[in-house]
Amino acid sequence: MLKKIIVICIVICIGVFVIFKVTGNKKKEVKLKEVRPERGSISLTVETNGTVKPRNRLEIKPPIAGRIDSILVKEGANIKKGDIVAWMSSTERAALLDTARAKGEEELKKWSDVYKPTPIIAPLSGFIIKRNTEPGQTVSSADAILVMADVLILKAQVDETDMGKLKIGQDATIIPDAYPENEILGKVEHIAYESEIINNVTIYQVDIKPMKKLKMLRSGMSADIKIVIKEKKDALLLPSYAVNDGKRGSRVLVKRYQEEPERREIKTGIDNGEVIEIISGIEENDIIMVGAEYAGENHFWGGRGLPGMSNRSK
Repeated sequence: MLKKIIVICIVICIGVFVIFKVTGNKKKEVKLKEVRPERGSISLTVETNGTVKPRNRLEIKPPIAGRIDSILVKEGANIKKGDIVAWMSSTERAALLDTARAKGEEELKKWSDVYKPTPIIAPLSGFIIKRNTEPGQTVSSADAILVMADVLILKAQVDETDMGKLKIGQDATIIPDAYPENEILGKVEHIAYESEIINNVTIYQVDIKPMKKLKMLRSGMSADIKIVIKEKKDALLLPSYAVNDGKRGSRVLVKRYQEEPERREIKTGIDNGEVIEIISGIEENDIIMVGAEYAGENHFWGGRGLPGMSNRSK
């Protein structure tokens, strides 16, 4: 009885070994999915954030000490260089008029005509962003009664690693935090020549000018900014994961009916990490085979990994 049990165990072990050996030698089936190239637009951008600030911020100060008689502008008002924005009385005129006022209207009118007020002139064209003073207030020549700006721009902070990609005149998209539903078009106007260190990171200030004046923008607002480095319309596009990068260049696996897929070399262009531009190597009607997420290896690629499972994949 013991001999029979031993024989049965040996037979079972041999059977398990044979089955394992046979199935181990079979090529693993690789499940592939199909991807078709599509026409569309692609862009490569540098993303950052910035703050709305005046390109030139100017405080309007009185030429003399005295008292403000009237202010002729409000915040947001557009003014031209040379416009009168306020009237004021010098300290002497203010004292004289106060004395005349106590003697009656005729005396006040007389001295008002004899001793004229002093105008305060706009030094440049732009608009008022702040009104600090109201009529009747006493001011010195160091007090800013109004603050004006010529135009509002975005001052963005760009990491030094992205500086080599930036150029004057590049397009940008501005999305204010206060108005996330609005996209404002702008252009790179200036790139700083000197860096700043912020939180141990070297950054450069980049000025972005909105393409048109918008009433919604206010000095001090924050915004997300995308600067367009490269852009192409009507390009032939594939998902980035469908392209395999190697020492010999970029390749894809092209479907062939009733035959094994063809490993084909391609020339690529812009790659934004999600889609990649195909310059040559495949046509719009080609079908690209891509390893499904659950596939373990791909014998068509010589054991070097699945199509798309490259350094382009996210």
